[in-house]
Amino acid sequence: LSVPTTLTRMGLSERFWNHEYWLPAGATWEDMKESADTQYPQPQDLLLCIPGALLLIFVRYLFERTVALPLGRRLGVSDKQRPKVQANAVLEGFYILLGRTPKKEDLISLAKQSDLPVKKVETWFRHRRAQDRPRLMQKFCEASWRFMFYFTSFFSGLALLYDKPWFWDHTVCWLKFPQQPLPPALGWFYLLELSFYCSLVATLPFDVKRKDFKEQIIHHIATITLILVSYCANMIRFGMIVMLVHDASDYILELAKMLHYLKWQQVCEVVFIVFAVVFIISRLVIFPLIVYYYFVTKLQLFPVSCLINAFLVILQLLHIFWSYLIIQMIFSVILRGEKKQDARSDTEESDRSEAEDLARNK
Repeated sequence: LSVPTTLTRMGLSERFWNHEYWLPAGATWEDMKESADTQYPQPQDLLLCIPGALLLIFVRYLFERTVALPLGRRLGVSDKQRPKVQANAVLEGFYILLGRTPKKEDLISLAKQSDLPVKKVETWFRHRRAQDRPRLMQKFCEASWRFMFYFTSFFSGLALLYDKPWFWDHTVCWLKFPQQPLPPALGWFYLLELSFYCSLVATLPFDVKRKDFKEQIIHHIATITLILVSYCANMIRFGMIVMLVHDASDYILELAKMLHYLKWQQVCEVVFIVFAVVFIISRLVIFPLIVYYYFVTKLQLFPVSCLINAFLVILQLLHIFWSYLIIQMIFSVILRGEKKQDARSDTEESDRSEAEDLARNK
């Protein structure tokens, strides 16, 4: 029984790695055979992203507690005192199982069950929600970690690509593709980026949830897929450029968040406007009109290129969505000086940044 099963698995593997799917017409895996002096991407290298992601999670834990937390305290980040909630099994059971914001009829029913006035039940739920709301220091630590990574990633990538002719002339990016040897430094950078996004997915349930949580999940899935597929198809040059274009604005937004949590509002607004300019130029001008343009015009169609094209379109749609939010916020909050209204009671902590509600894409 094991022999047919093994043969079936081998057949599936061979079909999956068929060069007609992964490479342009006329190219085969034989064209990318390694030698002592020449290296090409190997799919099994991608397994390193698993220990890489675990290592980054550990490094993040150390960084947030030994660097970001003391820094935040020294600069004056402090959490607001939150009202304590009295233990109540009936209300707690509803909160956990049925919802954080009960309807009017639910409030009346809960008031009867717990022998409390409706107003007190309503106040209990408001204070209970406030307890679960992420604290300011947690947000500051998260933003500090991401700022450190994106800042390092962007300028490291820039240093790696600065002397590459295909970085300045994107037509060279596809010259002799797919027979493009892989410099070890670019391979490690690729794996670092993949490991980072895998770590973000792993920590999503524990991180501060933004208003664009669903869009972030879509973005992370698209990014990880693009990194995996482009590595296997040896589109390293193109992938490096895409990552660098996206990294250009990320660290600026994280810096704006940190400044907001420090309540350095004027500096925060200036930095956020800089972020907005860089984001819109990189995501709505450079990416679609230069990087993406040369991808669709210089590379012939084959199955994997079509898959990559689909995920690039998804990313661009997210860029447009987030650009709309950014522009809307600049005009309504910064230029007009409007304050975002919060429907919650003043006793609830409401320290959410306008910039934080915007997606941080990459």
